[in-house]
Amino acid sequence: MLPDWVFSDDDRRFMVEALAEATAAADRGEVPVGAVVTRAGEVIARAGNRRVENNDPAGHAEIIALRAAGRLVGDWRLSDCTLYVTLEPCAMCASACREARLSLVIWGAGDDRAGAFGSVIDLAGDPRLGPELAHRGGLEAETSRQLLTRFFAKQRQSS
Repeated sequence: MLPDWVFSDDDRRFMVEALAEATAAADRGEVPVGAVVTRAGEVIARAGNRRVENNDPAGHAEIIALRAAGRLVGDWRLSDCTLYVTLEPCAMCASACREARLSLVIWGAGDDRAGAFGSVIDLAGDPRLGPELAHRGGLEAETSRQLLTRFFAKQRQSS
């Protein structure tokens, strides 16, 4: 995780938008993870988790947002785009980020259970997978962590 000063005002603004998507996901009963894709300083795609709602094992916020961005751009290559996501991407999402050729991924809370940007494994930096994927973690990490903690505490109470 990086210190807060490495992030720009735009980074903070876009992460707030990703947090809004995470909150909306929680309101739908989904694990609160949100993502936005930006290009040239503008949000071009946004999503929250929709695994439960869509009965989709790949319904992670990152995947949904990347698909929407690709449709908007008209290309699977998103090399001039940045992904902001509230939780460190898992292996599936990290691979999708690499495949999309993103220029940068900025994530919030680390994930000691499934994080694939260094917490458990490092798919972003593995040279066997091609050029390294630039990423920075820790932006609004505590806010992201609190959303997840509250969600899972509520889930445990209702079961």
